[in-house]
Amino acid sequence: MTTAAHAALPVPAGVAQQPLTLERVFASPSLAGSTPRGVKLSPDGRYLTMLRNRTDELERYDLWALDTNGGNWRMLVDSKTVGSGAALSEAEKMQRERKRLAGLRGIVTYDWSQDGKKILVPLDGDLYLAGLDGTVKRLTQSKEGELNPVISPKGKYVSFVRDQKLWAGPVGVAAKAITPGGGTVHYGEAEFVAQEELDRFTGYWWSPNDDRIAVQWFDEKNVGIVTRTSIGAEETTTFEQRYPAAGTPNIVPHLILTDPDGRNKVEVDLGVDKDIYLARVDWAKDGKTLFVQRLSRAQDRIDMLAVDPKTGKSRLLFSDKAAAGHWINLTDNYRILGDGSIIWWSERDGLGQLYRFNDGQWTRLTDGKSYVMELEGVDEAGGRIFYQANPDVVSPQIYSLDLAKPGTAGRLLTDPAFKNSASMDEEATRLIVTRSSPEQPSQVYLADTSGRQIAWVEENRLDAKHPYAPYLASHEPTRYGTIKAADGSDLHYMMVVPSGLKPGQRAPVFFEHYGGPHNQSVTRSWSGALTQYLVDRGYIYFELDNRGSANRSVAFEKQINRAMGGVEVEDQKAGVQFLKTLPFVDGNKIATYGWSYGGYMTLKMLEADPGLYAAGIAGAPVTKWELYDTAYTERYLGNPNTEPDSYERSNALADAGKIRDPLLVIHGMSDDNVVFQNSTVLFAKLQQQGVPFDIMVYPGATHAVAGEKLKVHTWKTILRFLDQHLKGSPTK
Repeated sequence: MTTAAHAALPVPAGVAQQPLTLERVFASPSLAGSTPRGVKLSPDGRYLTMLRNRTDELERYDLWALDTNGGNWRMLVDSKTVGSGAALSEAEKMQRERKRLAGLRGIVTYDWSQDGKKILVPLDGDLYLAGLDGTVKRLTQSKEGELNPVISPKGKYVSFVRDQKLWAGPVGVAAKAITPGGGTVHYGEAEFVAQEELDRFTGYWWSPNDDRIAVQWFDEKNVGIVTRTSIGAEETTTFEQRYPAAGTPNIVPHLILTDPDGRNKVEVDLGVDKDIYLARVDWAKDGKTLFVQRLSRAQDRIDMLAVDPKTGKSRLLFSDKAAAGHWINLTDNYRILGDGSIIWWSERDGLGQLYRFNDGQWTRLTDGKSYVMELEGVDEAGGRIFYQANPDVVSPQIYSLDLAKPGTAGRLLTDPAFKNSASMDEEATRLIVTRSSPEQPSQVYLADTSGRQIAWVEENRLDAKHPYAPYLASHEPTRYGTIKAADGSDLHYMMVVPSGLKPGQRAPVFFEHYGGPHNQSVTRSWSGALTQYLVDRGYIYFELDNRGSANRSVAFEKQINRAMGGVEVEDQKAGVQFLKTLPFVDGNKIATYGWSYGGYMTLKMLEADPGLYAAGIAGAPVTKWELYDTAYTERYLGNPNTEPDSYERSNALADAGKIRDPLLVIHGMSDDNVVFQNSTVLFAKLQQQGVPFDIMVYPGATHAVAGEKLKVHTWKTILRFLDQHLKGSPTK
C-alpha cells in the first residue's frame, strides 16, 4: 500500500531559486530554520525559556526568555559574552557524548530555581546564576569543571559533582565536598551504562524540602579496563577506560541518604541481589518516601521500592515483568502523585499503555487501541493526564484523558497533519508542543490544556525570509506506505522520488536504515535538506522500519530478541524486493547505508545477500557484540557466558568473507561508544579473506563525526564512492 505523495512546496514570490549544495546543507543558518532546544516553563508558569541557536553559528546556543504575561523574546545569557571559552573536562565531554550533544557549543542545558526567580547555567566548565533582569553572576571558577549542577527544589543550595565527589552549598556561598570520592570511587554520578543505555545522567536527587539528598555511589574497581586509543591528527592518546563489556562485571550500585552538609548518612537497602541496575530514583511530594526502581541485570523485571528516608529500609511496592521472550523497556513515563498512587507505563498487555497503581490495585487508564509513547503531564487538581500515542504508527499525537473515566478514548489535542510531541510544566497547566510535517520544518507553540494555541515559541514559517526558501522549487514530496513482513506484519516506509523522470527512466536508490531496537525512523515529519540534496542528485531516498523497531507492540519488537541481524535483514530485503517492482527504480543500483546499528546492518545485509545491493556504506559499525557494553547487549542477546549461541549468530565477522559488493567503512578514531576496534577487527577479517573494501577514518572524531566541515567531507566521501560504483548515476 502506498499513500499519495504530498504536494510540492510553494515558492514565495520574489525569491530567487538556487541549486542546493552539500556545503549549504551543513552551513549556517540551518536550512531547517531556528531549532530551539530545552524549551521550559518556569515553575510559576510566568516565563517561557529556551536555548536558541545563532543564525551565523547553528551549533552555538544562547539562553532566551519570554514573559508570557506580555513582552518580547530577549536573550538572558549570551554564551559568547559570558563564557570563558575554556575547554571542557573529559568527564563532561563524555557525558555530552552520552547525551548526543557532542557537537554543540555554548549553553546546552540549564536549571530553573523552584521560586522562578533565577536560572543556573553551566557554560564552558563553570556555573553562572542568571537573573530575569539580565544579570549574570559567576558561581565557580575551577579547572576541573562541574557535572550535573542543579539548584535545590526550595532554592537554598547549589550542588554539582566534581572530582568524583558531590559538592553542595548555599546559593552564593562556595560549595564544599559533602561526600568522599576519587580513584575508582564515584559519588553523585551515573555510571557509564546508566548514561549510555538507561537514559539516566545524574547520580543524586534532592528531597522536595531541601533537607536530604539521595546519592548513588559506586566503586568501579571490578569493572574491566579497556585501553581505548584516541587517535588524533597529530598525537595519539590512550585511555585506560573502565568499560563493562558484555558478560563482564558491572559496578555494584549503592544508594545513601545524607543531609546537605554531608552529615547523617544512611545506606538504602537495595536488596540481596547486588548485580542489578539502579534505574530511577524519585521523591514523594511530601518528602516522606523515596521511590527506587531496581532493574534486574537480565532486564526482564523491574521492582518499585518504597524507602524510608530516615532509616534506609525498603519495601517492595510492585514488580513489572517482561513478557516471555521480551525485555523491560525502561522509560520516564510515570508520575508519583500526592495521594501516593502512581501513574505507570507498561507493556504488560502487549501494547504500551498507562495504568494507575493505588493501594495495591492496578487500573488501566488508556484504551488499549494505540501504542502510548510518552506520559507528558499529570494535572492532579483537574484529574487529567496528557500523553503521546500513535494511532496510525507514523503520526504521533497528543491526547488528554479524564482519570475518572479509565479505558475511554483520549481527547485529541493536536493536528493529525503533523507529527507531534509535547512537554508540560510541573502542574500540567500548559503544553509546549513541537511538531513538523513533510511540508513544514519543526515548529514550537504554547497551548492550553484543551490544545488551543496561545502563542508561537518558534513559528518557523516557510516564507521568503526562511533559509530554505531559495531551495523550495526542487523540494520533492514524500510518499508513505506499507509492505508485508514474512509474518504478515505491516512494515512502514517513506520514499522521496526525483521529479522529471521520463516514462521508462529508472533511478538509483539511496536506501538508509537503522534497524535496531528503541528506534523508529519512519514518521510523517520534516526529512531535512540532506534527503533533498540526495534526491537532487538523482537518487530515490528510501527508509523502512523493520520488525524489532520501537513504538509498535511486544510481538513486533521482541522478534529481534536473541536474534539481532536476523529479521531486520529479512525485512530490509523485503524492502529491496518491493523497490525492484517499481517501474521507476533501477533494481541494479540500490545502495544501502547505515550508521552505528545501521552500520552493523549494512554488513549483515551484504553478507546475507551478495549481489542484491549495488554497494554498502557502514558507518561506525558494531562487528562483534562481545565488544559492546553489558546493559545494551545483554538486554537483547543475553549473557555471552550462558548464551554464546546468540552472540555467534549475531556477529558480523563470521560471514565477512561472503561480502562481494563494494563496501565503504567509516569510523571516528576516538569513538568511545562503538570503539574503533570494531572496525579494525573487521578490516583484518576482510583482508584475511581477500575481500576488497574502502575505508575513511576520522582522527579525533567520536561516535558522531561532528562539525560542519567534517560532515561535508563525510558525505562527499559517501557520494564519491556511490558515483564510482553505481555507474550512470548523476554526478552534478
